[in-house]
Amino acid sequence: MSYKVSIRLKELLDERGMSQKELANLTGIRESTISDIARGSRTVMNFAHIAKILEVLEIKDIRELIELKSE
Repeated sequence: MSYKVSIRLKELLDERGMSQKELANLTGIRESTISDIARGSRTVMNFAHIAKILEVLEIKDIRELIELKSE
């Protein structure tokens, strides 16, 4: 069985009515990096970025942001 890791950032931002630009400003992460993460085109994730995103979005369980799906 193989797995795929997906980042639910776009969905979370939509749920909160927050733009990628606003998240970039609140986290200090470049807007282009936020965009890459939201599109799923980022292949390497920085733990510090993940922590900042979780903090700003007030997420206590990382599984709300990162999802593991079987293929």
